[in-house]
Amino acid sequence: MVKPVHIIGGGMAGAEAAWQAVHMGVPVIIHEMRPEQGTFAHKTGDLAEMVCSNSFRSDDDESNAVGLLHWEMRQAGGLIMEMADRHALPAGGALAVDRDRFSAGVTERLRAHPLVTVETGEITALPPADWGPTIIATGPLTSSALGQAIRAETGEDALAFFDAIAPIVYAESIDLEKAWFQSRYDKGDTEEERTAYLNCPMDRDTYEAFIDALIAAPKTTFHEGETAGYFDGCLPIEVMAERGRETLRHGPMKPVGLTNPHQPEVKPWAVVQLRRDNKLGTLFNIVGFQTKMKYGAQADVFRMIPGLEEARFARLGGIHRNTFINAPRLLDAQMRLKSQPHIRFAGQITGVEGYVESAAMGLLAGRLAAAEILGETVATPPPETAIGALLNHITGGAEARTFQPMNVNFGLFPPVDAKGGRRNRRDRYRAYTDRAKAAWSGWLGQPAALDLA
Repeated sequence: MVKPVHIIGGGMAGAEAAWQAVHMGVPVIIHEMRPEQGTFAHKTGDLAEMVCSNSFRSDDDESNAVGLLHWEMRQAGGLIMEMADRHALPAGGALAVDRDRFSAGVTERLRAHPLVTVETGEITALPPADWGPTIIATGPLTSSALGQAIRAETGEDALAFFDAIAPIVYAESIDLEKAWFQSRYDKGDTEEERTAYLNCPMDRDTYEAFIDALIAAPKTTFHEGETAGYFDGCLPIEVMAERGRETLRHGPMKPVGLTNPHQPEVKPWAVVQLRRDNKLGTLFNIVGFQTKMKYGAQADVFRMIPGLEEARFARLGGIHRNTFINAPRLLDAQMRLKSQPHIRFAGQITGVEGYVESAAMGLLAGRLAAAEILGETVATPPPETAIGALLNHITGGAEARTFQPMNVNFGLFPPVDAKGGRRNRRDRYRAYTDRAKAAWSGWLGQPAALDLA
């Protein structure tokens, strides 16, 4: 009888790891503490629950590193991408999903599989060696007890930053006499895609008053001994405002590529965008508006936004501690803990950032653990691929002394050959993705994705 892979954590990484292992014929036991042991951010006991944005970001696999990661996971038969595609919402070139249907679909598919067992309950210690190959994929909300066990084993202080959650607004409470539907630069192939975002315009005076309110609002305080080292890709809006009054206007509130049909002759000074959050279109999240403001202040400040004066919130923003290990120091090239090689880590706890990156590390960990049980040797993916580039970064490509969470980006890839001249940016990105697709197809043992001759 084939020994199972134990997977601690049923989030994006754990769910994908399980799917990959069972499709290699290896049974899995998923240990998920929810709903028996909840977190402030999770609302259900479903696997792969989305607690921050409902977006998997760009789906462009020709000139975007995230879109390339989507492509690689689809080619590998990834469950996360299958369910994201099945429950996709219009998002103007991005891949956004109905979060409830997405996580319910992942949960149903895994629980129905004959090789999958889901055990509810918190794991408070490192798994014993007699479990065999085990994957820890507990994500940014690793329980305190397990976190302490990891720290005790590694001798490293846990690295931490604070990840913020954006608020969600009921669509019926948005004033469409002031807001309008439009994707930036009308991006998208269909009318639904080109109108995937709701836009709320601000003139200069309103923007300046909004910045003043953000800076003055009471904020969540940190416990003694904690530090607020934020990941730059997910900064709270008030932290951005404190860095400079124009920061938001050149970031999530940039007014470019948008025309207000209510006042087409007036160019907005700034624009707040909302993206549909569910299939029904009844919920919209405020794009880029992660926040650590206290709840009472949030409603007052956000209702200063034109079109949201009467907004009702299905969820206000929040903030939570996000822990991750110093992966370049602690993990080998196969994602194993050097001091206890029967344990692999996957997902955000390894220091990758984002839903897709987390699931991708789960995909790889699941395949590597299953191969180990089957007595097979699997080479790690080439660094020219998106998954290989991420793996290389967290297992040695990054500087351990200054290691911080990282989204996938072309800066992690080996440089492409300029081929006789300096490429423009889009051609250079296409060179990265063409090369990656061929390398990934080769790693999977599939026919070459492209003829690059």
